[in-house]
Amino acid sequence: MITQTDLITKNYIGGQWHELNEKGRSVYSPSNINEKIGDIHYSTPEQITAAVSAAREGFKTWKQKTGVERAACLYKMADNLEKAKETVANLASREMGKPISEMIGEVMRGVNLLRYYAAEGVRPDGQLVPASDQHVLQYSKRVPLGVVALITPWNFPVAIPIWKIAPALICGNSIVWKPADNAVFTAGLLMEVFEDAGLPAGVLNLVIARGRSIGDILLEEGDIDAVSFTGSTSTGMQIASACAKRNIKYQTEMGGKNAAIVLKDADLEKAIPMILSGAFRSAGQKCTATSRIIVEKDIYSDFINQLRAAVSNLTVKDALQADAYLGPVASKSQFDTISEYVALARNEGEIIAEGNVEQSNQGYYIRPIVVGKVDASHRLFTEEIFGPVAAVVEVENFEEAVRLCNQSEYGLSASIFTNDMEKAMRFLEEAEIGMVRVNQETAGVEYQAPFGGMKSSSSHTREQGQAALDFYSQVKTCAIKYSF
Repeated sequence: MITQTDLITKNYIGGQWHELNEKGRSVYSPSNINEKIGDIHYSTPEQITAAVSAAREGFKTWKQKTGVERAACLYKMADNLEKAKETVANLASREMGKPISEMIGEVMRGVNLLRYYAAEGVRPDGQLVPASDQHVLQYSKRVPLGVVALITPWNFPVAIPIWKIAPALICGNSIVWKPADNAVFTAGLLMEVFEDAGLPAGVLNLVIARGRSIGDILLEEGDIDAVSFTGSTSTGMQIASACAKRNIKYQTEMGGKNAAIVLKDADLEKAIPMILSGAFRSAGQKCTATSRIIVEKDIYSDFINQLRAAVSNLTVKDALQADAYLGPVASKSQFDTISEYVALARNEGEIIAEGNVEQSNQGYYIRPIVVGKVDASHRLFTEEIFGPVAAVVEVENFEEAVRLCNQSEYGLSASIFTNDMEKAMRFLEEAEIGMVRVNQETAGVEYQAPFGGMKSSSSHTREQGQAALDFYSQVKTCAIKYSF
């Protein structure tokens, strides 16, 4: 098992670990910037090409396996991960700053995802289709794509890679996986955890690469059949364009500017904790985090008073503290970017509510804030911040609330808090959002449910649940005339 000090990144290609020669940078814990995690070394262009070649060879073996055989490997991966959950969670928490209790929950989500998709190995993968001619058996079946490139972010260093890896594998594909820089050591540990799960050599490959190498070599030249990406909208659009030019399948999950609507009949004692959890857990570094709070005017003052009291009890702590509810942001670049938005909030808005920071270590700690006195066209209300900053506005009624909710280039997640089920149902119908929820926070989705957004939040495919199988496979229609 990987050690907890002096880590150095390696590739995992064709079932073997490979040293990397191109030195990048040293990585320090966002909870304590004096604690070194390890050194990032990067893949060469030749190693990226080798990973694709290994995946192509591994695919030849893997696609011949039965669903039951593939499932056995995924069940073994799940068992291994569950046994190593505390080690994995500890490293991930140290590397990107998510509170340890939340990180353990994320690892267990990865375990459940592996088992969920393993079960697909014994479920139907096609359907019988009536034929117009006599004595013809016609049916469709799901077949793998081939080599799939997975490009994953740092904010869910375990769950997001696994919700791509698991359905890709059970559908019979081989994988080249490129994790984000702020999650490379966790990625390496996951590969160690999965190493003895019985996957043939070349089926699952890890490359530690710079973004430009991925763009130039993997996306534009690599012998791949599909790409699944989670990250920024700008990068996602570039990936979509590169894939479209090559006519290979792509999936992009991108940004969000998610709204929580609070109507005048909402139970504020129940709603406010969920809104704060959606806005500030993981330091607001979720694509589904609540970033806009839209409140009906009749309860606006009461809502603000209760919100202010609740936020004042929030304290940002070292991520490894057992009672840490909020941790640091993931990196200096995150800290600098979010700090600019905090300064904007102080200069152009009004800080309605502000949390605390426990300075046990020197790290990338940002107080959670809620800002008011900004209109719906302000940058704080329109731009994805990806940090513990939420903006609140007052509206006249339900109709204006829904209009503002939809007034965004993004359409990933939104929620409404109300006891009026007519308005709740109208919200579910009228919101131009991929994931809509009533009396629940905007953040998170269950692994068995489809996940994805509308507008600039997504390329219009879905991850997780049964929907993921549609992306990682293609349909073949077969017909046999048995009386000829």
